[in-house]
Formats: sequence, C-alpha cells, structure tokens
Amino acid sequence: MELRIFTEPQQGAHYDDLLRVAKASEDAGFGAFFRSDHYLKMGSVSGLPGPTDAWITLAGLARETSRIRLGTLVTAATFRHPSVLAISVAQVDRMSGGRIEFGLGSGWYADEHTAYGIDLPPVRELFDRYSEQLAVITGLWDTPEGGTFSFEGEHYTLKDAPGLPKPVQRPRPPVILGGTGKKRTPELAARYADEFNVPFNDIETARAQYERVDAAAEAAGRRPGDITRSAALVVAVGRDDAEAARRADAIDREVAELKTNGVAGTVSEAVDTIGRWRESTGITRLYLQVLDLSDLDHLDLIASEIMPQVS
Repeated sequence: MELRIFTEPQQGAHYDDLLRVAKASEDAGFGAFFRSDHYLKMGSVSGLPGPTDAWITLAGLARETSRIRLGTLVTAATFRHPSVLAISVAQVDRMSGGRIEFGLGSGWYADEHTAYGIDLPPVRELFDRYSEQLAVITGLWDTPEGGTFSFEGEHYTLKDAPGLPKPVQRPRPPVILGGTGKKRTPELAARYADEFNVPFNDIETARAQYERVDAAAEAAGRRPGDITRSAALVVAVGRDDAEAARRADAIDREVAELKTNGVAGTVSEAVDTIGRWRESTGITRLYLQVLDLSDLDHLDLIASEIMPQVS
C-alpha cells in the first residue's frame, strides 16, 4: 500500500503552507503530494487568504522538491481549455523532471462556477465536454514529435496542432480518473485511466465501482490490473485517543464519525482500517486528506508508525 498526502488549499492556505507540507511529505517518505483544484472554499471556514491555482502551485513545487510525485485530485475540466491544459501539465512535468500525475474530473461545484463566472453545463453536456477533453489532452501528448494532431468534436476543434511541448514521461504522465458514476465514468476510465480513484466513500460503494471499471476495461481489451485502484479518505490519527480527538476537533469533525468515514483513531485502529480497505477492495494506493496543514507532527506520526505496517 502506497500512502499519499492530499490537501484542500481552497479551505485556507498560502503557497508557503503547501510548500512546507510538500517538503515534509517528501522528507517523511510519502509517495506523492496532491492538491485539489478549487477556487472557492467549502463550508464554514473563512478560506483566507483565498484560492491558489493548482497548476501554478505545482509548477512552484516542481522546482522546490526533488523526489516526491505531484498531482491534482482532480483538475476540473470546466476550468481550462484542453489544449492549454495539455501544455501546462507537460511543462510542469518537465519542470519536475517527470514527477507529475494528472487527475482530471468533469467539474461539479456549482457555487464555485457561479462565483467566478465559469460555465457549468447540464450533466450530459458536462460529460460530453469531459470526454472530448480527455481525447484532446492525451491525443496531443501521444502525437509523435514532428507530427500534428487534429480533432473535431462537438465542443472542441483542433487543426494541425504540433502537440508540443512533450511531457518528460512518455507517452504521457499517468492519468487519474475517479468518481462513482455507473456508466460513462467506467467507460472513460477504460479508455484513458492509468489509475481509478474512489474518493470519500464506503468500502461497498468503492468495491462495486472498481468492479464496473474492471468490466469496462475488459470489454475495451485491457488486461486485469492495468488500472491501479486507489481511494481517498480524510485522516485524523493520534498516539492515543486524546490526540486523535484533538486532531479531529481541529478540522471540525468527530473521531467516531471519522472512524466510519475516514482513517481515524489510534495508530492500530488506522492500520486496521487501511487493512480492511486493501483486503475488501484491492486498492494499492491511498490518498490521506490532511486538512490541518499546520500539524506536521501528524505527517511524521503516519510516516513513522502507520506506513511501515501497511507498505
């Protein structure tokens, strides 16, 4: 099991906060540092000092870290034109020396789109655009140097694009898709995904979705195991019950609730939870959502006490 750190900076974080957590994650031996791609806070937090752009952040982190992998869980397809996004991600992959992983989702947070004047189409059109974005981005990356890429869809049209720059990772950075949609999501995963993530759900829901993705992948001619299974869960663990409770309280959650819906409690309880997920769903990668970015001791505890028992 590979453990990764996942942050939600729209809830309130400077770039320096993210840099500190990314460097601490790298030093502690976590597999990757990921961030969300949102421009508006959620819930009752202030969100101060305001949002930071995901790909500008990752470009900075690419130059200020050296080993840890970096990515989004997930970039919203509604935020950027796919050609521009393909260029940005390829450039950041080069800036990192080939450490970028590319999560892409359809976009969903209506208040965020309204606040910033970003179009959020009806669900059917949203997924049509999302599908075309995946085709355009991967098509640009996959085009050999010296060749050109053209695409004619309902929403995007490209003619003789050079498909440059190329990412360091060839043919492209790993593509991460996710969610719990029962039909189109597995079909898109079968076509494009290197990894499939089920975020913030229960074991039964996750297992059923992985099975749908596997069935779609098999129908598309892919081999079992070609698509890595991963999950994302909020984390609040401690050396004892009091420390776990303090960490849950710091993110305005209850330990009892997080034991059901996340990874929480003492070290032994957290190890048991991760073990149940691995045994029941076959995941080999877990994104731990860290919401208190000031608590670097939390990262050290997970790395020193939990990671050796689950890796």
